[in-house]
Amino acid sequence: MDVALSAGRIAAVGTPGSLTGPAVEGGDRVDLAGWLLLPAPAEPHAHHDSALTATGPPPAQTPAALRRRITEAALLQLGHGATAQRTHVRIGDAVGLAALEAALEVRRSLRGSAELAAVAAPRVLTGLAGAENRAVLRDAAKMGAGALGGSPDLDPDPAGYLDIVLELADEHGCAIDLHTEGDEPARLARLASAAGACRFGVTLGPCAGLLRLPPDVAARAADRLAAAGVTVVCLPQGPCGLSGAAVPGTPARLLAAAGVRVAAGGGALRDVANPVGRGDPLEAAYQLASHGALRPAGAYAAVSGGARAAIGLPEVRIEAGFPAELLAVRGETVAGALSLAYSRVVIHRGRIVTRTSAVREYCGTTGDGGGGPELPRQATG
Repeated sequence: MDVALSAGRIAAVGTPGSLTGPAVEGGDRVDLAGWLLLPAPAEPHAHHDSALTATGPPPAQTPAALRRRITEAALLQLGHGATAQRTHVRIGDAVGLAALEAALEVRRSLRGSAELAAVAAPRVLTGLAGAENRAVLRDAAKMGAGALGGSPDLDPDPAGYLDIVLELADEHGCAIDLHTEGDEPARLARLASAAGACRFGVTLGPCAGLLRLPPDVAARAADRLAAAGVTVVCLPQGPCGLSGAAVPGTPARLLAAAGVRVAAGGGALRDVANPVGRGDPLEAAYQLASHGALRPAGAYAAVSGGARAAIGLPEVRIEAGFPAELLAVRGETVAGALSLAYSRVVIHRGRIVTRTSAVREYCGTTGDGGGGPELPRQATG
């Protein structure tokens, strides 16, 4: 197919050579023969403020160091195709608002290349111990945090924590994005009911504790989440670093079967929670598919459409009128792209923002000392 892009959107899609008009005839042309064009993935659950700190001395928390780390993490994920990203940022206690301020500065500096949203995530909010953090969370909402979050399970009063977040989210027009393991059905039900009380969307994750519940209890909890319209972000690569729980597996299959909108993210990126994270949405989809949690198409939808919905962004289809947020990979099928996709072209707002090219050369011999036949040079995808 031919695809025409104009003013940050898909202007037209047609058979080769069929598109005409100023947007087609006067624009640049990119030949993607042999490539598969997909809606761009997104990263709905990152931790950019702690990313890239797994090795070396303890990370510096100066404004410059935070900006540098957040920028590097965001660009790394953009290179993999994530044109939209949501990062959970620790606020309060000794950190204050420094990491959030850095994230908001990076968001401004990346405008035009990627969308970056920040979730303000305090640790404790209730009682005397949480008084200062409550004030900091209010300031975070005023500063422009895209969502309010944290982990109610880590607060001495999880229900009170949720009430505070709900009140501030409603007051300042923020979405809610909370960490939870989901292994207490009553608490998960309360989180689900919060979706009805929040006008701006509720996202939960990773909810891996659902797998520790008896199957019938887990199924009822999933039905409750589906009825509430909650989006659940699964993290197939392991713990994200905020909740700290290391629970194997992901409840994606259970949730999808119940009709829950499922997204998938990478979570930790080369920090103490996951020293080898890649920040690659296609890897998260690959793990969902390879472990049988979702079929390849559903796994890719979890890191593209599902991930964008978790962040509160509009849907992308390769049809006229939709946002031109696209990823091109070498190959012909989604399953092939999840298996091996080194070469990528990333398009944000109708403009190519990154390219990655990979070439593999086979340099074997026949074993007779003669050097063997000339072997092919292949572009890998």
